[in-house]
Amino acid sequence: MVNEKQLKRGVTGLACALALSSPAVANAEPESAPVAGAPSTSAAGPSAEPPAAAASAARPAVHHSPCLTASEARDITIEATLERPDLVKRAVLVYRGGGTHGEVELARGSSSYAAVIPAAAVRGSLTYAIELETTAGERLPAFATRALPHPVTVLDDVDDRASAATLARLGGRRSVVETSAEYASFGDQTTTLRTRGAPVRTFDTPDHFYRFEGAYTYRLLGVVSEFGIRAGAVRGESVVEGETDPSKYQVGLNYGAPRVRLRATDWLHVEAELLTSVTEVGFSVGGGGAVLVGDPYGTKIVFGAEGIQVFGVRGYTRLDLVANRRLMVSPIVEVTGMPHAESAGVRLLGEARVDLGKGFGLVGRGGYQARTFNRGGPTLGAGLSYSF
Repeated sequence: MVNEKQLKRGVTGLACALALSSPAVANAEPESAPVAGAPSTSAAGPSAEPPAAAASAARPAVHHSPCLTASEARDITIEATLERPDLVKRAVLVYRGGGTHGEVELARGSSSYAAVIPAAAVRGSLTYAIELETTAGERLPAFATRALPHPVTVLDDVDDRASAATLARLGGRRSVVETSAEYASFGDQTTTLRTRGAPVRTFDTPDHFYRFEGAYTYRLLGVVSEFGIRAGAVRGESVVEGETDPSKYQVGLNYGAPRVRLRATDWLHVEAELLTSVTEVGFSVGGGGAVLVGDPYGTKIVFGAEGIQVFGVRGYTRLDLVANRRLMVSPIVEVTGMPHAESAGVRLLGEARVDLGKGFGLVGRGGYQARTFNRGGPTLGAGLSYSF
């Protein structure tokens, strides 16, 4: 008979045999299965590079640091380096700005490629892009695109802004032509002539002059604020020290005077002038200058002086006051020895400038001058100007 111990051994052996014959266990993967994504160790060897990556490596590219800001009306140099330049037929910079547009080819330099955006395009808004033309004939956007170009902030210069604002005040008119005429009398001066062998003679001599002048001015409105030239004729009569012939008291000038005005600051300007004259008497030279404190085309005070051989020297102060949009009034104090007088005289003058519109202006001048306390005379003058 089979005892209980033998029966248990038989049941245990049967269970083990059934477990070893199970399909799930037979097909189980080993614990050391490869990790997903690990290189294959099949007979085919390592996997080949993806086709997309291989195509990318065969295409040219641009390495470029974008230009962010630029100074108005100045050329901009754009630099870039090329990757695979052997595949590039040419590189082109496409720009648009200042109401213009165009293309500039990037030229090869010692270490990079460069192109220049012209100053005419560097105004207002400016954009650009870089394109490559390959040896295969393709046109590839390399930096930005024509549809979405790279923007550049254009910074206008402080001086440019000031000049533009002044020019706007002047109605955009840079050139000015002027013509004027003036008569000034110091009254009659008593003259005493003493000549050897002749009686003493005393008589009155007119002391006066008149002037006609034309001038042209061009306004640069920069450091050189403006320059111009004036020309005219002055004729007068005055006592000449030691001259016994009254006919020699006639004096005059046929003059030309180029000048320039420089801007030190917005409220301080300096003028310099060269004065030359040719008459039947001979050639004369001189010069002058002035300092303007305040608005050069508005309210200001002017200190000036000029002199020329034979005719004399003068110094003056003028205060220009803007009364309204169309009227400027100017009180003037002048000390002068013109025209070739024995003593200096003082002139107290008033001037009014009226803007007639459309570039035309009218000037009127009047006043009184004297060399002595008991004798003097009037000044009358007028002028016309046109700005364009």
